[in-house]
Amino acid sequence: MKVVFRADASLQIGSGHVMRCLTLACALREKGTECHFICREHPGHLLNLIRDKGFTAYGLSINEPSAVSELRDAYATQPAHASWLGATQTQDAESCAAILETVKPDWLIVDHYALDVKWENLLRKFFNRLLVIDDLADRKHECDLLLDQNLGHTDAHYAGLVTPRCELLVGPKYALLRPEFSHLREKSIARRDLSRIQHILITMGGVDQNNATGATLRALRTCLLSDDCTITVVMGLKAPCLDDVVEVAAGMQWPTEVLSNVTDMGERMATADLVIGAAGSTSWERCCLGVPTIMVVLADNQISGARALQQSGSVVMIEHASEIPVQLPLALESLSHGDALQTMSESARKISDGLGIQRVVKKMGFNNV
Repeated sequence: MKVVFRADASLQIGSGHVMRCLTLACALREKGTECHFICREHPGHLLNLIRDKGFTAYGLSINEPSAVSELRDAYATQPAHASWLGATQTQDAESCAAILETVKPDWLIVDHYALDVKWENLLRKFFNRLLVIDDLADRKHECDLLLDQNLGHTDAHYAGLVTPRCELLVGPKYALLRPEFSHLREKSIARRDLSRIQHILITMGGVDQNNATGATLRALRTCLLSDDCTITVVMGLKAPCLDDVVEVAAGMQWPTEVLSNVTDMGERMATADLVIGAAGSTSWERCCLGVPTIMVVLADNQISGARALQQSGSVVMIEHASEIPVQLPLALESLSHGDALQTMSESARKISDGLGIQRVVKKMGFNNV
């Protein structure tokens, strides 16, 4: 069996789409599947990481010749995130067609807000089945499976956007988490009887283009934390504000370490008393481990899911990164009373059990992951 993934990472897009596709690719590889990736070479792409994981990765040039008017027309219409593609859907499909014709995949898996039914129909003859990973429910698809792992979304959100033959996998029960999270779940939950914050983990995604991490560290300087508190910051190697964060961390009154591209993220979450982190795919990792979270929304397309998590009691939300200086101290104060941390942990762990990857692979026709 062969599977091709079409997903991008960039300073604008972030790394989440590629990272969750890598999680799925690793699970499929365990079943003997041959996985390939197609990614455009945007600034901040992750092609080297994909190859380091042992997968074949094809890079699409960002300098493809294109008519300026054609791009302008594409960006002026749906999908809303068309400018993220770096080409028109037609151009992207033409580039992918040559690769798909050679690989001849059984499954094509697409995780890209800038691609919709137009792109899918142009490539239909080059694959057998199509899985679309989406979070927005804002455009039409012609696919066999559609995965939306967001809390608050239901099948009804895709009424009129997919055909009757499409099977919908909607909700955090299908969240694409690495096996380490389900393995660490019991250990992490067992230690959630703490009533004070001694270890804070800050993780704003692999890019954090607007330096929410730096803003968080500066805001923490104004907060009342215990003298024995420690802080860990995790960032991507390509994060543009990494140097600033390292400088700020060096001046913190609590021991603060800055790490890049860690390989044990689950363990670090499991041993944290509190995570201050970005909305998005890592939300389900934190929920699986029952980690109390102050969540910062870094993109408008994350607001709906973030609000649903807040309403569930699983997080305290800061809706805009610009609000960190004022809202973070208030959020920390709200978690310092009574059993607030324990209550939040109990709510979070009900959202995701970490077994979504198994459910998705099974729906694709692979059993006994």
